[in-house]
This record gives sequence, C-alpha cells and structure tokens, in this order.
Amino acid sequence: MIFRAFFKNCFYIFATIMAKQEDLFKNVVSHAKEYGFIFPSSEIYDGLSAVYDYAQNGVELKKNIREYWWKAMVQMHENIVGLDAAILMHPTTWKASGHVDAFNDPLIDNKDSKKRYRADVLIEDYAEKLNLKAKKEIEKARERFGVAFDEEQYKTTNPRVMEYLSKEREILERMGKSLGNGDLDDVKALIEELEIADPETGSRNWTDVKQFNLMFGTKLGASAENAMDLYLRPETAQGIFVNFLNVQKTGRMKIPFGIAQTGKAFRNEIVARQFIFRMREFEQMEMQFFVKPGEEMKWYEYWKETRLKWHLSLGLGKENYRFHDHEKLAHYANAAADIEFNFPFGFKELEGIHSRTDFDLKAHEQYSGKKLQYFDNDTNSNYVPYVVETSVGLDRMFLAVFATSLKEETLEDGSTRTVLSLPSVLAPTKAAVLPLVKKDGLPEVAQKIIEDLKWDFNVAYDEKDAVGRRYRRQDALGTPFCITVDHQTLEDNTVTIRHRDSMAQDRVKISDLRGIINEEVSVRNWLMKM
Repeated sequence: MIFRAFFKNCFYIFATIMAKQEDLFKNVVSHAKEYGFIFPSSEIYDGLSAVYDYAQNGVELKKNIREYWWKAMVQMHENIVGLDAAILMHPTTWKASGHVDAFNDPLIDNKDSKKRYRADVLIEDYAEKLNLKAKKEIEKARERFGVAFDEEQYKTTNPRVMEYLSKEREILERMGKSLGNGDLDDVKALIEELEIADPETGSRNWTDVKQFNLMFGTKLGASAENAMDLYLRPETAQGIFVNFLNVQKTGRMKIPFGIAQTGKAFRNEIVARQFIFRMREFEQMEMQFFVKPGEEMKWYEYWKETRLKWHLSLGLGKENYRFHDHEKLAHYANAAADIEFNFPFGFKELEGIHSRTDFDLKAHEQYSGKKLQYFDNDTNSNYVPYVVETSVGLDRMFLAVFATSLKEETLEDGSTRTVLSLPSVLAPTKAAVLPLVKKDGLPEVAQKIIEDLKWDFNVAYDEKDAVGRRYRRQDALGTPFCITVDHQTLEDNTVTIRHRDSMAQDRVKISDLRGIINEEVSVRNWLMKM
C-alpha cells in the first residue's frame, strides 16, 4: 500500500509538472505568432506540417543569433574561416558520408492510434521522467536542509534518488547498445518491458521497430529520362569536407584550423513536433575543426568548454544547460556529447560536439579518388587530419532564447505584464521612440532621433495608444529601450529612456542615446563575458 501510494504521488507530481510545461509551451507558440515572430507556413492553405516562416520580428532575432555565433566563431578566431557551400551536391557525396546507408531513424507505429513515433525518443522521454523524479526528491531535500545541503552526496546516498538515476542510466545504455548493434527487436522489447504507452491514447499495441531514411530526394535535369537523382543536403558539414583542400591551400591554413558555415538543411522527419524544435527544413551553424591525429581529444574537450561558455554568455541561466555524453556513437565518431537545454518540454539537444576522427576525409578520398591530405612542414609528411565538430541548430537556439525570455510578471500595484526579456544583444529592435502626443512638434523630434539612431541600431517609431500601453507592447516584443519625447524635450533636448527589464526611467540628453544603447547591446560587451 505504501509503495502504491508513493508511485501515485509521484505520478501526480509529474502530471502537474507536465501540465505547467504544456501551458508554457502553448504560450510560447501563441506569442510567437501574435507578435510577428513565427507563422505557420502556407497558413492560408491550412499550412504544411512541421514547416514554419519567420515573420518580421522573428527574422531579425534569427539573424542576430546567427551573427552572434559567427562573430564568436569566425571573427574572434584567426584560424577559423567561413564557407557557404551549395545545398545541392554530387550524389556520391552522400554515399561516401554514409547517409545513403546509415542516415536512419528507428520508427515504431501504434496499431490502435495509427500514430508513428521515434522509438528512441519514446525511450528517452521515459528516462527523462525518472530524471525529473530524482530532481524532485533533490529539490525537496534542498528545501529541508537549506545551505548545508550537499547535492552530490545526496545523489550517491539517498536510495530513492540512486534508484531513479541508476534506472535512467541503465535504460539509456541498453538503448544505445541495441541501436548501435542494429538490434531493433531489443529496442521494441525495451519499450514493452517499460510499458511505454502511446502518449496520445495510452495504447501499448506496438508494431516492430523499423529504420527510415531521412533524406529528401530530388532530380537534376530537363527530362525525366536523363535526370540525375540528387538529395537535399541533410547536414551542412559535407560541403566543408569536400572543400577542405580548396580552403586550406587558398587560405594557406595551418593545422589546427576550422571552417565554419551556416545554412539550410533538410530532413524528412516523420515525427516532426514541438514547434520549431524539430522541422523538415531547418538551419544549422556548424564548424569543423581540423587537427593533427592524436590531438583530437584535447580539442574535443576545448570545444566542449568553449561552446558552453558561448551559451552562458547570453545569460539564460546556467541551470538550464547540461552535458549529455552519447552512449550510441555515430559511425564516424570516437566521442560525442550534446549540450542539452531545458526547453519547456524538458532537457533536449541544443548543440552537438563530436570527434569525427578522419572518417569523412578518408571516405571522400576513397569515393572521389582525390587526395584530401595535409602536408605538415614541421614533420615533412602528409596525413589525413582528424576533425572535431561543433553543430548547433539555429532554430533550436531561437526557441531556447525565446521560450526562456517569455515571462509573466506581477508588478507592485498588482497588475501583470508580459515581457520578452531577450538578451538585448539579440533583440530584434533595440529601441522604440515614442512621442508623448501626436502634436506640438513631438513627432518631428522623435523622427529626427530615429533618423540618427537607425545608422547603428534597428529602431522603431510608435505613436499609437497611451504611452503606458506602448510600453507594454514593446515589452512583449522584447525591445530593451523605450525613448519618450515630451514637451520638456523641446526645451532642453532631453528625453526619458525606459529600461525594459527593470522598468526604470532616466532623463538623458538626446546626444547620449547612442552611447547608452550601445553599452547595453554591443556584441563586444556580451562576448567579453565568455
């Protein structure tokens, strides 16, 4: 009876947490559309599943994230350069890379609901529930013991927490081993042993697990008879590998060096879900770092640390990140880890750091018949470099920033406000200029301020509604500053500048605005936090 009551209580706690997360996620999706960040694609034709359009504010936020990554990755590293490879590549590229034979997802169908799921995701979600239970116990203990609480000791001594974490680890290790060995029967057996049910219907009537290739096929040619079969690229990395020697020679690059790229990739996700987290058309920000064989693990650890610092520089909360080391390694890797982020639906992969060995360059050597080697002047020898990869999804990064920044705040007077407290360096609009009234020459002064600031910042003009409502609108859009032009401005050339997060208001000279805004939104100042 005690055991049954305990698990009933755990289920209630978990259900409550999941309901709150679901409500938050619905708010994120709704806010993104209402305020012009993301629209369903082709919405007038009822949309296209798992495809989205970035709206007027979303495209600015996305661009700013991309530029923040590019400056940190390329501009701040003398030995990393950029590339923009074509989306369409020779079809043998994907045979050499292993995508034709091995780029698959393990899928399982529910016979009753007719819904299709990724088998590995079902198992990972089950394991995450165990992790959440352990976290709940840890938080209860933290409240009980206060500052004297030692989390690491509690994890290794409390039987209940140890059981949850041990079970989670056991499940993920077994799944990783089974997928690595291609033992899909054991993957299904694991789902059945854990009594994992269809998330929508509760049915446990599952089909066998099957592999499904994720690449989109297309054709190149004027006629069907002579057309060449091509693929839309499922990743951007291969464009870097096939251009390795071109970049190295023309840039006179010395090992170690990197090639960075951002761009669209396409995957025929059967189980696309969770808004822009998993889409069929998405954008990657990748960097392939070429190193001397035997030094790859040193650089692998370096890039793990460096990439986490980049994420933390945005101030989204250290507690929202964690590393997850892969149990199942891809066919090209000898080490792999994910930086996971605490999305509204739990911790999921945000960025991958992989030690890809020399697999890619050697495979392209074999299939192309061309040497892709580096001549080392120090050792007077040729070798195929090893590669350490960092790859972050731009759309997932957008979701992480947007969802974490969206907040409902209760103010001192009891009223509430919705604020999108984006890192100001990423905010679509840096400042909104508001004339207090639409007369007496105030709009003209506001427009002059706009004309001056727009050379350096993306700024907006807003004169509709009372100034308080305009503040609220700009809060919801994530604008860091509101600049109000009033009658005093006509007398002494000062304005009121309001700070989004604190709502504090300062009286400043118009001539000081550029410096005040720049201090807050400068990429330099944010990246210096790394």
